[in-house]
Amino acid sequence: MDWIRLSKSGKDLTGLKGRLIEVTEDELAKHNTKEDCWICIRGFVYNVTPYMEYHPGGEDELMKAAGTDGTDLFDQVHRWVNYESMLKECLVGRMAVKPIAISSTLSEDKKQLNGMLPEKKLPGASAKDLTPSYNWFQTDSLITIVIYTKQKGMNAELVIVDCQDKRLRGEIIVDDHSYVVEVDLDHAVQDNVAVTFAEKVGKVEIILKKKDNIHWKMLGQPLESHNTFIKRMDRGLFYRKCKLVSKMEVTHDTKLFCLMLPKSTHLHVPTGQHVYLKQIIAGTEVVKPYTPVLPYLPLDFKQPSPSDGAHIYLMIKIYSCGLFTQALDHLQIGDCISVSNPEGNFKKSQVQTSEDLFLLAAGTGFTPMVKLLNFALTEVSCLRTVKLIFFNKTEDDILWRNQLEQLALKDERFEVQFILSQPTKDWVGKEGKISSSFLSEFVKRSRKDSKVLICICGPTLFTEQGVQYLKDLGYSQEEIYAFTA
Repeated sequence: MDWIRLSKSGKDLTGLKGRLIEVTEDELAKHNTKEDCWICIRGFVYNVTPYMEYHPGGEDELMKAAGTDGTDLFDQVHRWVNYESMLKECLVGRMAVKPIAISSTLSEDKKQLNGMLPEKKLPGASAKDLTPSYNWFQTDSLITIVIYTKQKGMNAELVIVDCQDKRLRGEIIVDDHSYVVEVDLDHAVQDNVAVTFAEKVGKVEIILKKKDNIHWKMLGQPLESHNTFIKRMDRGLFYRKCKLVSKMEVTHDTKLFCLMLPKSTHLHVPTGQHVYLKQIIAGTEVVKPYTPVLPYLPLDFKQPSPSDGAHIYLMIKIYSCGLFTQALDHLQIGDCISVSNPEGNFKKSQVQTSEDLFLLAAGTGFTPMVKLLNFALTEVSCLRTVKLIFFNKTEDDILWRNQLEQLALKDERFEVQFILSQPTKDWVGKEGKISSSFLSEFVKRSRKDSKVLICICGPTLFTEQGVQYLKDLGYSQEEIYAFTA
């Protein structure tokens, strides 16, 4: 009881003022005296100095493990003792992960505890430098999976987590590769999943709440893709069921679908990337790509983005003879549809280094431009001009016309030009189809040597013609980005 009172007093029992650190073997070995005694038990390092006088077995028993891994000694004497609860205020941190190859003869719980990847030889750098690894630990109520990405700048868009029916899958995006942790969990967890980032050191934590406050002997059984680090293109698409929560008309044939992600999913679709929707239609699995948009075009850039991480918004044209879009349109509120992980190779850095941004869109080719517009006007201060050249058949086909016109009035950097191929006689704007003359008129650098990025999206013929016209006008391949799925 004296020890419990001390541990609940708020006194700093680690000497680290509440910080948790990674401890190397060399560092652990330095703390080997009665006045400064650290011990490792199952990968966790504790400063047991303040506990010395309270230990029932006396100081000498603790000193046998001073500055070393005392797991075996602990297990021999009192493995049933809940040391995690007793010593939680003395927790210094975790032992640093050592990249070692996993032998197939190791027990499953050893694999789960160590969470290391075999070293792989990759050109240009050692596998030790590049390959992420993971570990896990628990408290009475929480399971925390820690992934060491060895990459700076980790953020919400680079981490995808799903936890359904005791199956946990966490994917970390590292350039064109991804690292996956995927297990059938040992016990049930609650629906909500928390994800935290330490951007400077590239550490990601996935935090799960236990359904029952029991001690887990292992994280779970590894699944086929568990602990793998491969090219993203080599991974199969992973889907989760999302619920339709609203459906709004945008134009006479286009609707804005709002899908709600499961509570146990963490997913933010990056700007310029798309997802795949999957449906069973007439007994056949049909898959189509769509680029998520925002629920509206924000006009006040001081406000946070309307993308909340809990919903995915898709602007979809419903074709009268389109099997897939007709099936989508017939979905009722509350129905579910399968949504994949994000795909695509567009990089925000392409915008961040540009002074002039031109967006060429035809019809629903406008969808990748929505998040791109918001990102460019909100976060890229070096941009001088942002211009959208929007091709449609008729006035009734123009998506979010009113919002785009309001945005042009609100931000002097932004300009929108509507071009119709089948206008009525009342139309006073430009008419025609994409051509070299249109592009030479509307796509111009703000100054002779300004850095320019031109993004184009629409039907295949529109995109191919547009890219060729731009090249004919002297724009390089590096200055042109064509969105294709």
